[in-house]
Amino acid sequence: MAQLASIEDDIRLFDDFASRLEDLRIFDDLAREEDDDETAREVAQGIDGLSDEFAELEIRVLLSGEYDHRDAIVTVHSGAGGTDAQDWAEMLLRMLLRWVERHRMKVDIHDQQEGEEAGVRSATFTVHGTRAYGLLHGERGVHRLVRISPYDAQNRRHTAFASIDVVPVMDEADTEIVIPDEDLRVDVFRSSGPGGQGVNTTDSAVRLTHLPTGLVVSCQNERSQLQNKATALRLLKAQLAEREREARAAHLDALRGEQREAAWGSQIRSYVLHPYQLVKDHRTSEETGNTAAVLDGDIDRFIASYLQWKAKDDAAGGGGPA
Repeated sequence: MAQLASIEDDIRLFDDFASRLEDLRIFDDLAREEDDDETAREVAQGIDGLSDEFAELEIRVLLSGEYDHRDAIVTVHSGAGGTDAQDWAEMLLRMLLRWVERHRMKVDIHDQQEGEEAGVRSATFTVHGTRAYGLLHGERGVHRLVRISPYDAQNRRHTAFASIDVVPVMDEADTEIVIPDEDLRVDVFRSSGPGGQGVNTTDSAVRLTHLPTGLVVSCQNERSQLQNKATALRLLKAQLAEREREARAAHLDALRGEQREAAWGSQIRSYVLHPYQLVKDHRTSEETGNTAAVLDGDIDRFIASYLQWKAKDDAAGGGGPA
């Protein structure tokens, strides 16, 4: 039903666009016949408006992958850079959550491990919204920050790294993942993050370790241990399903892409706050000097340029990382 609603929304947008374009053609003909400057200006304004909508339609066409319409499970990890890296991970977390808010999507934060002095070591959340995975999967990779460190008493410039991972939410019918009890280690602990009354007073948080693969997931946002375990198990199954898809077919490697250490030489995007202001994506060469807007969630230009770059790369047979 969700997929049907998405297709119907695509058709509605296309029909509305085509109808308005035809209206503008008629007005343009009238303006030319009657040499009407005012009507010509209205046509020009209408075309400008349709240009923005056409860009959105183009993005929808590019989001035609098998899992692009799914919700997304996103994990942010701090990398090399110590306290600055943990602060950077929190900045990336805020950037993504602000993007979600801008697009009026919903989010469930499952786990957030606070840093030793500042920031976060890791955070995992699910984004619920039309084409959430399709839009966000290009953010997967290592992100580099260059700035004057607020944690350096000598005000020196520091470089920090953090990584973002994105996998699609899988339905039970898709995964068919069965995890034997003997393959799981279950640890319970007291929630460490902010929460309502009772959240931090019992050992309700759950950490699951999948012994054969070493995958670890945690959940602490629910009040009961049972709810946290169910959510953590769903996250673990999604990650295991991802691994199975990669093993089954090479073309599905695009769902995760090459996994690299969050350190020098592996970044997909750089955010420079000193000595100049610049955000640059190293895959597409898309860049902007408005770093404040980007860190406040305005990343649509990077999402669009990545999808266009990947479509061209796939068409050329490049098979670049997703």
